[in-house]
Amino acid sequence: MNVGDSNEAFTGTDAHAVNGKLPGADAHYDLVVVGAGPAGLAAALEGAAQGASVLLVDEHPVSSAQMGNDVPFWFGGRMTGAVQAKARMIEQVFMAQPLFEQAFDAGIDVQLGVYAWGLWRNRANLGALPEPMLGLADEERSWTVGFKAIVLATGARDLALAFDGWAQPGVMGAQGLHALLTRYDAFAGRRVVVLGSGDLALDTAQLALDKGLEVAALIEVLPAPQGDPAKVAALQAIGVPIHCNTVIRGAPSGIDGVRAAVIGPVGGDGPGQTLDCDTICMAVDVVPAIELLDVAGGRIVTDSARGGHVPQALAGQAVPGVFIAGDCAGLGQSEQAAAAQGRAVARQALGMEQAPAESAPEAFDRLAYRQAWLRALVAATPETVHVCQCEEVSRADLLGVQPPNYLPRPEKLGCRSLETLLADGPPDQEQIKRLTRACMGACQARRCREQVGMLLAMGSNLPVEQAPRAGWRAPVRPLALKVLADWNEADAMREGWDVWFGIPTQWTPYRDIGTEREAMHREALGGNMHL
Repeated sequence: MNVGDSNEAFTGTDAHAVNGKLPGADAHYDLVVVGAGPAGLAAALEGAAQGASVLLVDEHPVSSAQMGNDVPFWFGGRMTGAVQAKARMIEQVFMAQPLFEQAFDAGIDVQLGVYAWGLWRNRANLGALPEPMLGLADEERSWTVGFKAIVLATGARDLALAFDGWAQPGVMGAQGLHALLTRYDAFAGRRVVVLGSGDLALDTAQLALDKGLEVAALIEVLPAPQGDPAKVAALQAIGVPIHCNTVIRGAPSGIDGVRAAVIGPVGGDGPGQTLDCDTICMAVDVVPAIELLDVAGGRIVTDSARGGHVPQALAGQAVPGVFIAGDCAGLGQSEQAAAAQGRAVARQALGMEQAPAESAPEAFDRLAYRQAWLRALVAATPETVHVCQCEEVSRADLLGVQPPNYLPRPEKLGCRSLETLLADGPPDQEQIKRLTRACMGACQARRCREQVGMLLAMGSNLPVEQAPRAGWRAPVRPLALKVLADWNEADAMREGWDVWFGIPTQWTPYRDIGTEREAMHREALGGNMHL
């Protein structure tokens, strides 16, 4: 037998391929649920009631470091020091949701403060996976879990829009404010200005009042309030002003960040009105959290009524083995409807019934409302305002397709602009990201993705629905390198996956690793091919 003869006892499969040789997941469940909101908790409880082994993961409590990156919500630096105490935060999150105790009693493996950062399933270019897997991590390590079915109930995240002064502490999103006031009880502000007048803004203002905060005003760029008239009347009855046809022009700063909001008429000149405040809450809209479904190969479409970029599936199975429920499937449901949807989706995931009933979306053009706000802000703020905080990319840089100021700008780059790129077709947000670094920072585009897409559409005279969408890649959230590093790499070597590819004199077939044939190769080559 020759050392190079690797075709002995051929079994009909490629002995050199990775099929069947990649390590499997670290743990296995019948059903995995990501997100412990109304839909996720209901799905997990239903799965357990049907006798399935269930894992429920939720990223809250989020570490203070991730809060500083405004992930997953736009916290705006308005957290108290209480967020530094992990044990206290876990207790707060647990006590804020009574159903957690019921989940524990049902035998569900509940893991809090755990981030889902990747989702892989067998499909094109991933055929060698031994099973579908979800990537998880906490602040110390990362691992994978396998599953028969997974329900994504990842909810929604904040929509951020830029204005002069928005990069300082005290400018935050409605989801971030809600979490700090309720789930964490760790909000550091006292007087709030709310941007928007839809139900999200009205509910945010009412929550702030209920928690003992002052609400200086609601600001709306359109001529009339956009939310429930009863909620509008309730706020006005207690003296909260709603300034319509008005835009925020800037946020003067103080020693702790925001100290005021300067407002003025939409499209108007002259001096503005100054409202004393320490917090400005962007409550124009929220955005479905589709990241995990996107990396799993789920089809994403644009539907204004459901929240912009959303799964093609309204609820239930989005791709084989992957199911969606709650706000990530489309905005506009009540908590009760989301819970009912979660239960139905869990039964479908376990093969018990057909797709759940689909809830009708709100008759509200969310994209048009966001664009109205963006146009008003663009007209009221200088083009030097950063639209990407992390990479310090201004609106002028974005539309001029220029790198940020900290990188060299050769003279030839001055000939480049969005207009010159349009000769090749609609502006590709992925291409613009590489040319300008917009959306490449530590927050992983949580604060800029949507507004960058809308600005590119506006600059190209395209409906936002027709502008190419930027995709997500794993990890879909920022993670420390120490978390992703495999400190037990020596053990992994013994599993036999780490050979050098493409170097004939240092390559050994997979079938030979750990056998006498490998020893013969090693002796012949005077070394081994392990990393």
